[in-house]
Amino acid sequence: MDISVLIKDAATYLSGRMGDRKPDTGIILGSGLGDLADQIEDALVIPYSEIPGFPVSTAIGHKGNFIVGKLAGREVIAMQGRFHFYEGYDMSMVTLPVRVMSVIGVKNLFVSNAAGGMQDGFEVGDLMIITDHIGLTPNPLIGPNLDEFGPRFPDMTRPYDLQMTAQAEKAAAELGIEVKKGVYVALTGPSYETPAEYRFLKRIGGDAVGMSTVPEAIVARHCGMRVFGMSVITDVYREGSEENGTDEQEVIVAAQKASKKMIAIFMALLQN
Repeated sequence: MDISVLIKDAATYLSGRMGDRKPDTGIILGSGLGDLADQIEDALVIPYSEIPGFPVSTAIGHKGNFIVGKLAGREVIAMQGRFHFYEGYDMSMVTLPVRVMSVIGVKNLFVSNAAGGMQDGFEVGDLMIITDHIGLTPNPLIGPNLDEFGPRFPDMTRPYDLQMTAQAEKAAAELGIEVKKGVYVALTGPSYETPAEYRFLKRIGGDAVGMSTVPEAIVARHCGMRVFGMSVITDVYREGSEENGTDEQEVIVAAQKASKKMIAIFMALLQN
């Protein structure tokens, strides 16, 4: 089916379910970070499986719901789980929720993920504000341009909003939460990185690596949204320690442990 039709049908369904609710902020919750949904008041839960034409999230730690309600006094719509290229979906489907959120009036997008850390000094459980990214996945804007959303060649000089980044740093300092900043690299997955890939990614300017976020950020900027991104560092690569490996369940547990700090920063941002 034509992607424009899918976007319209999904947005129409969501609008009908939401009624008078008008969220202006969307939140995408990554692996192990779905607990923020529990903080949403007067929550309306809409499973992806009920939305016409919507894909189904198959990744571990992704429940597969939209949650609409109040968070820190603001009307939000949160994705409790996202879609990934490695699940077999093309990029138009991976980013379909962002397009739909744009149609229903979302102007700000918070994206989060669990990521492998490469920056010297990173520890498991650290939070990294994403200041820029390196996309090594297919660009989601390949193909006919959706002119109703944005230009053929959108500017990506500032993919992550400078004002929201500054506000997040200020909020973290006031909350006593240490945050790092860095460049997020997106690969297709689903295999974790080899030691040689980690070394390569670090040398080209990457500070953390994962399998999401960049396509969503690109499409959000194409739609004219302001984007704020944050990674939870769930494992750390250190040269010479390759025997430790990376385990999926350990990634989820590490993300869950750090999620309270991320939630506090997101809530502070919503109050600005």
